[in-house]
Amino acid sequence: MSTVLYITAHPHDHHTSYSLAVGEEFIEAYREAHPGDEVIRLDLYKLSVPHIDADVFSGWGKLASGTSFDQLSDAEKAKVGRLSEIVDQYVAADKYVFVSPMWNFSFPPVLKAYIDAVCVAGKSFKYTEQGIIGLLTDKKAIHIQASGGVYSEGPAAGFESGHSYLAKIMQFHGVPSFDGIFVEGMAAKPDQAQSIKEAAIEKAKEAAKSF
Repeated sequence: MSTVLYITAHPHDHHTSYSLAVGEEFIEAYREAHPGDEVIRLDLYKLSVPHIDADVFSGWGKLASGTSFDQLSDAEKAKVGRLSEIVDQYVAADKYVFVSPMWNFSFPPVLKAYIDAVCVAGKSFKYTEQGIIGLLTDKKAIHIQASGGVYSEGPAAGFESGHSYLAKIMQFHGVPSFDGIFVEGMAAKPDQAQSIKEAAIEKAKEAAKSF
């Protein structure tokens, strides 16, 4: 049995969000194809993901110098403890499904906060004399991204920095398989928005079978 983290970063629901609409179809098709797997939903707009701030740096520094967790301040305990829970859950999972819209060529800040939480030395990667080595070499991931324009190819492709950033992070973590499903061009061609979404849904359903 595999554990799948279904990680969404959108303040709306699947009725109004193109990315979530396609994401829901993907995860339902995945459940049908892999009925024994566990799917854990992480709505980043409802999940507590501490930002890495002064309390976090202070808490990490104290722990690194030998201070016990019980001796941290209440703020340090809350934030450092929660970040530890997040990365442990991430490392323990087998597959990752990221779902997000493109905002200003990237993704919502809640997703960046989550990525910061799971980029932890000794957990998702490690430093060696030969350089950085990713530790998640037995995982796989996919990203479903919606955008009003077309950015996966063509003249605007150079502006895209959401999916491409996630690709770098997956490589950093050693994840060998990372794919993308793009729902794009709905604002540029509003008369084709429904057919664009439907085509992406069909692609998502097919991808879910072998994911």
